Amino acid sequence: MATITFIGLGNMGGPMATNLVKAGHDLTVFDLSSEAVKALTSEGAKSAATIQEAVEGAEVVISMLPAGQHVESVYLGENGLLNQLPSTTLVIDSSTIAPETAKGVAEAAVAAGITFMDAPVSGGVGGAKAGTLTFICGGEADAFERAKPILESMGKNIFHAGPHGAGQIAKICNNMLLAILMTGTSEALALGVKNGLDPAVLSEIMKQSSGGNWALNVYNPWPGVMEGVPASRDYEGGFLVNLMAKDLGLAFDNAVKNQAPIPMGSLARNLFALHANEGNGELDFSSIQRFYYRGQS
Repeated sequence: MATITFIGLGNMGGPMATNLVKAGHDLTVFDLSSEAVKALTSEGAKSAATIQEAVEGAEVVISMLPAGQHVESVYLGENGLLNQLPSTTLVIDSSTIAPETAKGVAEAAVAAGITFMDAPVSGGVGGAKAGTLTFICGGEADAFERAKPILESMGKNIFHAGPHGAGQIAKICNNMLLAILMTGTSEALALGVKNGLDPAVLSEIMKQSSGGNWALNVYNPWPGVMEGVPASRDYEGGFLVNLMAKDLGLAFDNAVKNQAPIPMGSLARNLFALHANEGNGELDFSSIQRFYYRGQS
């Protein structure tokens, strides 16, 4: 068992940290939300007044933060953690950020003699709670082997994508594809319902046919068709529209930099940006269904 500090207890980070406690690790948590911290201390974690205090004595530091600027703020600069942590520390950042940002933080960590790995996740809040997340890791092979037993307390599939930044590249590719699948699934369901089909019947037909995909099979966007998914609880919880829009922006920026054509990814980015601007940013990303069919219950 390891002595771990977990920074960032949002929709994903909170249940991930909980699984570390359940696995028997000595966990200290830090978040700006006192309620989020309280929820973890009630599970057996420790807390600290400042982020600097939280990492004292930590063998492993894990962060799950909203965006690249938050990751840079935590680790870089005069007051950043890389100036405080001993060289024996393993730092795992599971935020989804630009590959260039991950590489920049990794370079600063290497310069400080600290082992760093970018390890964004896939699997959503449900996977975070169940401990079945997919971790997509970028970094040195020995760092991956060191991190893997820790990540297995929170995930089921642990991949080494390549060097620093590779985890982020694979993650934005995955989320771009997910957005395309979710918009396509929502579009098909709306067309069928417009023609009088039952969305549950149509979903089952497509699941068993060539249109089957993850968004349709396990995360159906039509309300009431599938139990336990955000669509059946008014799109509350899950993976927020604002976060999907952010990830699609990362994919777009990377495509521009590398002169990679992403016509479908660009369209998905525009759809989610419009959906967010219409006041849906805090809903689950499957709420894009409402963009296609405004009359659903």
